[in-house]
Amino acid sequence: MARILILAALPEEADALFPGEGVRDDGVFAVRRFAAHGHDLTVVTTGLGKVHAALAAGLFGADADLLLMSGTCGALDAEAGRAYWLAEAVQHDYGTVHPDRFDRYRAGDWPAGEAGEVHFAAMPDPGLGLPHARIASGDSFVACPDAGAGIARGLGAALVDMEVGALAQAAARLGKPWAAIKAVTDTADEGSSRDFHANLVRAARGAAAEIERLVARIAL
Repeated sequence: MARILILAALPEEADALFPGEGVRDDGVFAVRRFAAHGHDLTVVTTGLGKVHAALAAGLFGADADLLLMSGTCGALDAEAGRAYWLAEAVQHDYGTVHPDRFDRYRAGDWPAGEAGEVHFAAMPDPGLGLPHARIASGDSFVACPDAGAGIARGLGAALVDMEVGALAQAAARLGKPWAAIKAVTDTADEGSSRDFHANLVRAARGAAAEIERLVARIAL
């Protein structure tokens, strides 16, 4: 039996996970606790952004064996509507601002000197058969193709969101394995806000279904 923490930024994303299981406790964060597939699960609705994700991971992750995240994302170089196994996470807004450039570093490292590898690696894929991708997280909703292209070019990311990079950093700090699955709602362009709201529930359900498959395969 494993103790598994599952984070989701929005209520639509959290409610899609094991619907009807557990009783929701509305405190600092909305939390549901229940057993599934032989594991003790805690599902937390964090709210948007890296601070919320990291705070929830810190508050609830210390006693967990595994930290997961489910939800939605924007596509930089990925297929609309698909769910992705997030093999690597980076933070696209962590680094140093120069007059002519922005140098990115691994979040938490000193942002000076020669930049090295910036990503956090997820746990091994247990064989879900999902496409793998690198996601770039930041405290901004990307609705600009030029900005999205810069993130993709600078970091090799195919997807963008506002939380997974923070979960990955928190998991590294706690010494815990992590994984995330997100489904695409939009293409990080001028229509992203409209597309996000139109596709949120469908994408949230798609990601949640894959998280449920993942939990069923976990043997810790």
